[in-house]
Amino acid sequence: MRKLDTIVREYHWGSRTALAEMRGEPSPSVVPQAELWVGAHPDDPSRLAGCDVPLDAYLAANPAGLLGPASLAAFGPRLPFLLKVLAVDAPLSLQVHPNRDQAVVGFAEHGYRDDRAKPEILVALTEFETLSGFRRPAGTVALLDDLDLPSLTPMRAALSVGDTWGALRWALHAADAGLVAEVASAAVRVPALAHVVELAEFYPADAGVVAALLLNAVRLRPGQAVYVGAGVLHAHLRGTGVELMVNSDNVLRAGLTTKPVDVHAVLSLVDPKPGPPAVLDGEGDDSPLRTYRTPDPEFRLHAVQPGAVLTGGGPQLLLCTKGSVAVKRGGEEVVLRGGESVFLPHSEDPADVAGQGEAFWATTNLT
Repeated sequence: MRKLDTIVREYHWGSRTALAEMRGEPSPSVVPQAELWVGAHPDDPSRLAGCDVPLDAYLAANPAGLLGPASLAAFGPRLPFLLKVLAVDAPLSLQVHPNRDQAVVGFAEHGYRDDRAKPEILVALTEFETLSGFRRPAGTVALLDDLDLPSLTPMRAALSVGDTWGALRWALHAADAGLVAEVASAAVRVPALAHVVELAEFYPADAGVVAALLLNAVRLRPGQAVYVGAGVLHAHLRGTGVELMVNSDNVLRAGLTTKPVDVHAVLSLVDPKPGPPAVLDGEGDDSPLRTYRTPDPEFRLHAVQPGAVLTGGGPQLLLCTKGSVAVKRGGEEVVLRGGESVFLPHSEDPADVAGQGEAFWATTNLT
């Protein structure tokens, strides 16, 4: 096992308190701290504590021994997942990720960062607000009727015949600062659209504010998770959570950002099928190990309490989010405090977790 030095990324939408308090550092921080990264992403790999060796370089020196045969055969000589803590104090961009086939084409022909899909799951540590996937048209039509704005007639007309994609296309192409202001003013009267009012305060001329009318507004309780698969239009709004994803950089943005947007690409990738968001409570109510199952072979996320026994091979990461935990495997023991992490290489030996804290365990989903 190798304890890791983790990476904190600073973005304007981050929190000045969440990560600082998790890590036992002065709070509030000088600048917003948005993401804590644990993994072998080439842009910001974790480093082995005490020797400053990047985790990706460490794995490259012995991929068969450290990753194990199953992970090596399935994903090649790299860690297939990236573990993060997100600390969100302002809205993130309205975005979508490609599936594997789309990513392969995009990487070859359209300048995508890599050829991998980027599904992800987020488990809330605090109450967490997000937008995820399209609300059923009837529900959005009812909200548009509450807004009572003639300027939204084209959106309502598309939804009345079930054309969610057409409604999104209209919103992203037609909305301007005037329409955003009109929608925000009317949304003050509709409690279910309070998030739209807030989005307009951050992005008063952004078409993403109007597009947000189409999406499910989700409020996760601590311990609940939301799964975001390929093509799911989403935007995180507020809260702190642990996120696990395929190790990819493929993000296509539609709005709610100062970064470049690609509306054409988003419309080509987005899954217009409406329905409830993929909210998960996890499995293992009476166990110190709660598992959040997703369909992707690259990753599986587990919430860990003291008393848990971690079994199974392949590369693994353990991140402490509260208190302290000790992980023991064979004759080794590593103690973690809030915000600290450890890499567990492939082994058939179990690892025991003790202490008085909470942690998250990232594994592959091959077994």
